[in-house]
Amino acid sequence: MTTDELKPVLLRELARIAPEIDPGALQSGVSFRDQLDLDSMDFLNFIIALHEHLGVDIPEADYAQLATLDSATAYLSRKIPS
Repeated sequence: MTTDELKPVLLRELARIAPEIDPGALQSGVSFRDQLDLDSMDFLNFIIALHEHLGVDIPEADYAQLATLDSATAYLSRKIPS
């Protein structure tokens, strides 16, 4: 899956966790937590949603690699077979 295919998935899952967000205003290199005021439970729910939607195991040690839109798409594109 390419980064272009992953971005809508990430934005859709973020919108489910934080329905008040404007996906178009999300800055790709800035932390989701900073931009969206996510707490740790919201972020964990985001990780779980990605796991369920994409079928990718995301170990806790890798959570920091999903902190921004850019880093999350890069990480997931490496984890999902083409």
